Amino acid sequence: MSRKSVALRRLTGERAIPVMVAIAGDSAAGKTTLTRGLVKALGDLGVSSLCVDDYHRYDREERKVLPFTPLHPAGNYLNIMEQHLQLLATGEPILKPVYNHRTGTLDRPVLVEPAGNVIVEGLLPLHSRLSRACFDLSVYLDPPEEIRREWKVTRDTRDRGYTEEQVLSDLDKREPDSAAFIRPQRKWADVVVRFAPIEQRGEAERSLLSATVLLRPTAPHPDLSALLGDDVRQAIHVKLIRDDDGKPVDALHVHGYATRETSRRVEEAIWESLGIHDSFPEELGVIEPGLRSESLAVVQLILLYHLLRARQLQAPELEAVPGAKAGV
Repeated sequence: MSRKSVALRRLTGERAIPVMVAIAGDSAAGKTTLTRGLVKALGDLGVSSLCVDDYHRYDREERKVLPFTPLHPAGNYLNIMEQHLQLLATGEPILKPVYNHRTGTLDRPVLVEPAGNVIVEGLLPLHSRLSRACFDLSVYLDPPEEIRREWKVTRDTRDRGYTEEQVLSDLDKREPDSAAFIRPQRKWADVVVRFAPIEQRGEAERSLLSATVLLRPTAPHPDLSALLGDDVRQAIHVKLIRDDDGKPVDALHVHGYATRETSRRVEEAIWESLGIHDSFPEELGVIEPGLRSESLAVVQLILLYHLLRARQLQAPELEAVPGAKAGV
């Protein structure tokens, strides 16, 4: 099915059409943490989520003798992934394969029926033009490499049974494929998020990272101008910078060092602007039990805005989300 056919079917199909969001990034970049908060926050509003790493072609044992890593397109059933994304984008269910990250085995497939919102995360959701055509919004997570490597060592030794030496060796082996196939997806994203200390302020605390959010004009972003007064500059501000291609782009800086009171005031104001009458979801910003990030919560709120606005545009009878413009 061509890109044009996908668009036509989404406009004319009889089935309800979901809002599709892609969250791409390298291994241990924070994709699952970001997605988990969005899924919990949407809750009753209807959401399906899936990881396209389930389309790995080989199990862990088979990969040991291969000349490429799971980051390489040859290590994945990308043609099946593209077909499944097209089906989901047009409201059709799929029988999704399952890769078990804990055991490294290929498990039985599961049925996925798209809800009103579909969040797709993984290594290669933006790799092809056809897969990119399936999404209403695309996000790329871009942490500094030294931080991502720390996150991967922590996760894989704690949750996946690896030693630190094995993880570091695997990272070195994966680097060529990461450079060739994962990082190039950054240029296709509507939103680029980097969690990192702000060096100019001498930040060093890794558990309270700030976030820089590039809001590219390829998508209509929330107008936060009413929230960006001097009283909240400790928590959030925006400035115009040059993107990697030299073009100007709005960069939203969410400060990890802000006080909890100031950050919460910003978060609740954004939540209220979404037009949702439920109380603020405490799941936003949660990294793991007992550890919370205010900058993560704000990033998740911005993505919630996109989901709810797109849903309202598709179904005008729903309560409107306040207007947006390109940039803040």
